[in-house]
Amino acid sequence: MEKKDLLRKLPKIDDLLKEDIVDKYIQNSIRTLVLDSLRETIDKLREDILNGDCSNIDKDQIINNFISSMEEKKRPKLRSVINAAGVVIHTNLGRSLLNEEAVNEVIDISMNYNNLEYDIKKGKRGSRYSHVEEIITKVTGAEAAMVVNNNAAAVMLVLNTLCKDKEAIVSRGQLVEIGGSFRVPDVMTFSGAKLVEVGTTNRTHLYDYENNINENTGVLLKVHTSNFKILGFTEEVPVEELSELGKQNNIPVVEDIGSGTLVDFSKYGFTYEPTVQESLKKGADVVTFSGDKMLGGPQAGIIVGKKKYIDKMKKNQLTRALRIDKMTLAALEGTMKLYLDEKSVVEKIPTLYMILSKSEEHRLRAENLLSKLSHINSGFDFKMGEDFSMVGGGSMPAEKINTYVIKVKSDRFSADELETKLRLNDTPIIVRVCNNEIIIDLRTIFDRDFDIIVNALESIAKQI
Repeated sequence: MEKKDLLRKLPKIDDLLKEDIVDKYIQNSIRTLVLDSLRETIDKLREDILNGDCSNIDKDQIINNFISSMEEKKRPKLRSVINAAGVVIHTNLGRSLLNEEAVNEVIDISMNYNNLEYDIKKGKRGSRYSHVEEIITKVTGAEAAMVVNNNAAAVMLVLNTLCKDKEAIVSRGQLVEIGGSFRVPDVMTFSGAKLVEVGTTNRTHLYDYENNINENTGVLLKVHTSNFKILGFTEEVPVEELSELGKQNNIPVVEDIGSGTLVDFSKYGFTYEPTVQESLKKGADVVTFSGDKMLGGPQAGIIVGKKKYIDKMKKNQLTRALRIDKMTLAALEGTMKLYLDEKSVVEKIPTLYMILSKSEEHRLRAENLLSKLSHINSGFDFKMGEDFSMVGGGSMPAEKINTYVIKVKSDRFSADELETKLRLNDTPIIVRVCNNEIIIDLRTIFDRDFDIIVNALESIAKQI
C-alpha cells in the first residue's frame, strides 16, 4: 500500500476517543494524559509510515500502543529499583536506605499536622532544629547542632557565617571534587570566603598553616578526603594540632568529614575512618557531615560544634534557604535514635547492616536465590561465586567487602543486552557486568527482591 494511502487511513483522535478502552482511561485518569498518549501514538505511526517502516494500519496495535503509552505516563518518574550492583551507598540510586522506624515516623508526620515550628509546652512558635538538636548532641558529644539540606550547604553556611570576606586556610591536598562536578574550592568561593591554599598535594605541615595566618584569617579548614586516597610519601596535620594552633590565634577550626561516620569501623576489620565524636574530642570547633552516607539516614548536612558558632549560623539569612523539611527531620530523628545503642545501629540501619554483615550470611542467601533461578528453562547458565562489594558514595574508596554473587550468562543475549533488559524491567534491576556475565550481588538486594529477579529472568528466557 502506498504511503499516501496509509496516511489517509490513520484514525482520527475523535474516533479513537469513542473506543471503550480509551473511554475507560478517561474515566480513571486525566483527560490531558489520554489525549497526549493518543497523539503520540498516531504521530509515531505517521513517522513509521513516512520512513517506510509500516505497511499496514492495525487498529488493535494502535490501541495496544496507546495503552503502553498511558501506563508509562501513569508510572511515577521517581521509582524504586533493585540495586544488585553491590555498591551500598549508590549515589545514583538514592544513597542510604532508611530504617523501618524512620520510615514510620516520616509517614506519620507527612499524613498529619505536626509541631514543626511550634513549642507545645510553651504554646508558642518554636524552632524546627530543636526536634533533632538534642539527640544529635547526645550522640556526638557536641555543645550544639543544626541541620541543612546537604553537606555542601553545611560547609557553605559555616564558611559564610564564620569567614565571609575573610580567609579560609586549607591544605592543597584536601581541595576535593565531590559528586556532580561540585568542588570544595567553588563551594568556598560561593560562601564569600577567600581560599588560601597551603602545602602540597601530598604533604602539608603545621607551619604551612601557621605561616599563612594573618589578621584576616577567618577559619582553619580541614577536609577529610573520603572519596580518594593518596598513598606513599604523604603527611597531613592532625586535627588536634590544628586545634591547638587555632586556640593560640583565636581562630575556629572547622573539619568537614563528609561521610558522617559515627561508628568506629576499624572495630569491624575496616580501615580506620575518623568519626564525628573523635573530631570533636580532638578539638575541632565545628564539624560538618552528611546524613545519607555512612550515617545511614536521609539527605542532610549536619553541623555540630561549639554553641557560640552554631547560634551564629542559626541567625544567618542563608539558613532559611538551606533548611530541611518536616519529612527529613522525622527521618533524621528516627535514624539518630538508633545510635544510642551501637548494636541497634548495626542491625537496624540498612547501610550499616549491608556493610558489616558477614559474607557467610549472604552465601546462604545466594544459595536460596540460585535454587529459585534453577527452575527457569534452558537458555541461561547460573552459578554462584565469591566477589567484592563496595561502600560507595565517596566513602572508604579502598575498601572491598567480601560478598557472594550470582553470575548469569545467556546463550542468546550478550551481557550488555541482558543488563539492558533487566534495567528496563517493570521494577528496574541494576546489575554490574564482568567478563560477559551479569553479576547479581547479594549484599545490596533483599530477600523480597528474589521473586522479582526470577520473574524478570523468566520473562527474558521466553524471548530466547
